[in-house]
Amino acid sequence: MGADDEAAREPGAPGALDERDRAVLELEGRSWRTAGAKERAVREELGLSSTRYYQLLNALLDRPEALAHAPVLVNRLRRVRDARRMARQARRGGSGSDG
Repeated sequence: MGADDEAAREPGAPGALDERDRAVLELEGRSWRTAGAKERAVREELGLSSTRYYQLLNALLDRPEALAHAPVLVNRLRRVRDARRMARQARRGGSGSDG
């Protein structure tokens, strides 16, 4: 076990994923069979609104710690996010500005 492994377990350590961050990634990696099941799980398991959940998830996608923790999931979600961003830009005329 290296120093990075130790730091990842320390709550509040700089660069470490905390329990909530890991729970968000775990929940996002699940498969959902019914409409509304994911939103219900977000509320019941994490105690978050859907809006706050997606804000946290989006921020996690930019963190190297999240990529190290769940590389397949994070890379897939980054691709989806980038595709949606490009589609929005195309609808706006391709100005390159998303704000």
